[in-house]
Amino acid sequence: MLKVLFSSRMLAFHALVILAVPSFIWLGFWQLDRWETRSAQVNLQQDNVAAEAVPVEDLTSVGTDVASDDRWRTVEATGTWDTDNEVLLRNRDGSQGVGFHVLTPLVTDEGPALLVNRGWIERGEDAHDTPEPPAVPDGEVTVQGRLHYSENEDNTGLSNRDDLPEGQIMIVDVDELDERLPYDVYGGYAELTDQDPVPEHPPERVPLHEEDSGMSASYAVQWWVFAAVAVVGWIVLMRREVRDAREQEAAGGDGGEPGPGPADGTGGPDDGPSDSGADTPRAQATVE
Repeated sequence: MLKVLFSSRMLAFHALVILAVPSFIWLGFWQLDRWETRSAQVNLQQDNVAAEAVPVEDLTSVGTDVASDDRWRTVEATGTWDTDNEVLLRNRDGSQGVGFHVLTPLVTDEGPALLVNRGWIERGEDAHDTPEPPAVPDGEVTVQGRLHYSENEDNTGLSNRDDLPEGQIMIVDVDELDERLPYDVYGGYAELTDQDPVPEHPPERVPLHEEDSGMSASYAVQWWVFAAVAVVGWIVLMRREVRDAREQEAAGGDGGEPGPGPADGTGGPDDGPSDSGADTPRAQATVE
């Protein structure tokens, strides 16, 4: 049995199983951890979206970014729109395809401005065209919006470029925009959900991108099933190898050479007539 189980072929299979099974188990726990993280994000989003609106200064301030636990909270601010410093966010999805999001500073009564994503508009003839955004109401307005932290290369994979047409940017990098503007800005930005008064032709509202826990939990179970299958297959193969070796050994023992005759050397009953018998016809003829 040991000779069979420690043959070169079986040693290679043992090594494969020893490497694969712990790896499958680790991948299962990794997927489970991803599922728990995503589920926590789902719960956080649902709770924050359902929470009551609060003044923007309660959750963010000048020179700071929005805390991850405050993302998606609804904030409220009152002020006037500054369309002179309005910019367009490129490559944003809407109901009619890829277009722009309109990012407009709302200069609040308290002094700092809140960057507000007013919504989606269609692009022009090509990507270099800068379409005219819809007009905003004159005078003081009160807005509500979902709060988001500043965008950067780490959390978007994108960065602003210097070769873009005037008035277009790639991401809402609050620190970079703060350097361009003639006033201070709150950390983060808001996706508009409501405003008073409502403009006649507002941009298309940005829908809530709902977080999803994904398939990580099922993937974790799949990896653990793979580990179990590998172990069961390993056991089945070892048992089969031992069984086949025993059957071959048994077959070799039964198929040996014929055994010797009786001890007096005269042969068995099926040996036929013996040349040494004196009473045979041939022997009698010789005597005569």
